[in-house]
Amino acid sequence: MDLELFNYDLPEELLALYPAKRRDGSKLMSLRRESGEIGHHKFSDIIDFLNPGDALVLNNTKVFKARLRARRASGGRVEVFLLEEIKHEGRISWVVLTHPGRRVKEGEVLYVGDMDGVEVVRKNPDGKSIVRFQSRTEAERIIKRFGEVPLPIYIHREPDKSDESRYQTVYALGTKDKSVAAPTAGLHFTQKTLDKIKDKGIKIIPITLHVGYGTFKTVKTDNIEDHTVDPEFAEITKSAAKAISRIKEAGGKVVAVGTTSVRTLESAEVKDGEILPYTGNVDLYIKPGHEFKVVDKMITNFHLPKSSLIILVSAFAGRENIMRAYRAAVENQYRFYSYGDCMIIH
Repeated sequence: MDLELFNYDLPEELLALYPAKRRDGSKLMSLRRESGEIGHHKFSDIIDFLNPGDALVLNNTKVFKARLRARRASGGRVEVFLLEEIKHEGRISWVVLTHPGRRVKEGEVLYVGDMDGVEVVRKNPDGKSIVRFQSRTEAERIIKRFGEVPLPIYIHREPDKSDESRYQTVYALGTKDKSVAAPTAGLHFTQKTLDKIKDKGIKIIPITLHVGYGTFKTVKTDNIEDHTVDPEFAEITKSAAKAISRIKEAGGKVVAVGTTSVRTLESAEVKDGEILPYTGNVDLYIKPGHEFKVVDKMITNFHLPKSSLIILVSAFAGRENIMRAYRAAVENQYRFYSYGDCMIIH
C-alpha cells in the first residue's frame, strides 16, 4: 500500500503541547469498526464502552529520565539521550543519541553536572553512540539527579516539573522504568476511573512493553510493506496470559490500552485457544491485512501522519474509517499526539 494513503493535514494549533488540566478531562471519540459510526464524548465516559466480564489490558512500563544535558571539556554543550543499557566489551554501557552528534568523538569524556565523566567508547554507523559511566550505581545517581523527562521531539518546549508526573501513567511501576516514551493512551486514566472500572466487573490486567526510541521513527518507504519496526522488550506473565485466556473463553472482550498493549498481545502465541506467556523482544509490524487474534477493542491517542501507529489503527478499524475519524477530529478541534485526546475503537 502507498504510504500517502495514511497522510492527513493537521493544523499546528491542534498539536497538544501540554496535557489537559485533568487526566480524565480529555475528549473521547468512539469509532465502530463495523459501521464506521463516530461519536463524541468525554474520557470519563470510557466506562460506558466496557462491559462486565471484559478485560482492560494496560502497559505498566514507566518512563525514566532519559535526557541528560552534558558538556564537553571545551565547554560546549551536548544533549545525551539514553536509549538502552547494554554490555559492551564486558562492561555495562549505554546506547545513546547525542545532539549535536557530529561533535562527539570516540574517547571523549562528557560531564553531567558535578558528577564523574561519561566516556564515549564508540560511535556507530547508524548515528548512535555507546557511552560508559563509571559504574551502574553512578549511572543511576546521574539519571536520578540530572535526568529530564524525554518529551516527544514534536513538543517544541522545554520540559517542566509537571511533566515528571503527567508524562507517566498512574499505574506505571517503578520496577518497570525502562521506557523512553510513555504509552500515551494510558495517560487519561485516573485511579478513580480505574476503581469504577473494577467495580463494574471488568478485570484490569497489566502487561509490559518498554517503549523505545523507534516509536518516533517515521515510515520513509513509499510502500508501507517495506518498513520495519525496531524491537522492544515485552512481557506477558503467566498470570496475565491465563487471565486473558479465561476472559476470552467466557466470551468477554479484550480492551487494549494503547498500541504498545496491542503489539504485545498480538505478538503472543495462541495455542488451542490459550494465550501463552511471553518474555523477550517484539518487532511485530501491524498493517492492513493483519488478523487480530486477541484484541477486540482498542483505546488509543491520535497519531502522526504516515507513521507505523496510524497504520496499526488502520489495520484494526479500516483505513477509510480511520481517515474519516481523523478528519472529524480536526473539524471538532480534538487535540493530537501524546498529550492530546483519544479514541476508543470498538
